[in-house]
Amino acid sequence: MFDVVESMKKEMLRRNYSRKTILSYLFCLKKFLKYYRKEPRRICNKDVKEYLDNLVEKRKSGSSLNVNLCALKFLMREILNKNFVFKIKFSKVAKELPIVLDKEEVVDLINCVENKKHKLMIRLMYGGGLRVSELVNLRVRDLELEKGFGWVRRGKGNKDRLFIIAENLRKEVGRYIECNKLEYDSWLFEGNLGHLSVRSVQEFVKKATKKAGIKKRVHPHTFRHSFATHLIENGYGVSSVQSLLGHNNIETTMVYVHMTNPKMLNVKSPLDSLQLEKEDRKSDFEDGNLTVRKVESEKFRCLRI
Repeated sequence: MFDVVESMKKEMLRRNYSRKTILSYLFCLKKFLKYYRKEPRRICNKDVKEYLDNLVEKRKSGSSLNVNLCALKFLMREILNKNFVFKIKFSKVAKELPIVLDKEEVVDLINCVENKKHKLMIRLMYGGGLRVSELVNLRVRDLELEKGFGWVRRGKGNKDRLFIIAENLRKEVGRYIECNKLEYDSWLFEGNLGHLSVRSVQEFVKKATKKAGIKKRVHPHTFRHSFATHLIENGYGVSSVQSLLGHNNIETTMVYVHMTNPKMLNVKSPLDSLQLEKEDRKSDFEDGNLTVRKVESEKFRCLRI
């Protein structure tokens, strides 16, 4: 019998798809095959459309519908060599602004971390805008401390990119490498089975957030969001931030402009200018009786007019 799952996996590996994409597509494919239980070569466009309609009826999210559509399109066209012709629009994904910490919250959270290794990891994530997967996959050889930058190797989309290392971290990272006797090819943050796991980072970030008394839902990626937002607040252009984050499309980076504190951008509300012109007037809330008299006086004046 034709092993469609293994064939799809091999083809995606050959095309250098990311591990995350491969796992997502194979998960969708297995669910699809379990639903129909028929020989893969007999699958047709109608089957795919009915399956996607079924997911819509189950009120699956837009992102879930999109990844299923992409996975099944890959199956039909690239594995089964069938003409995938029916028209279907990608589902709209609800756009939510990311959660961002202000600078004081970043300081509070970092100060609550007692473990020196964990504190260093958080500072590197925030200081360089690193994804948690990029952080745990760093090797000593990826760092150029004297020059103040490091390299993310085969990050999202299998791309290499440069990231900055804060000046006040360079000596600390150097001492950490020396004290732990790390070699050139060593993982920067070693775990029991290679590098430290993403799950471990998520756990200590969660504990630090709770200890700092921060009510926001913070996860490791929050530091990347905060890094980008704070750079824009500090006056750096969107194109510079785009390059540091490794975004292909500048529209992806533009979301952080919406997160920026208006005060940092020297933006004033037009209401402020109106108040400044009449700053000698007392607030309507300063004297309750006076306010009532003013309102009544204005009412009778309007009646006379």
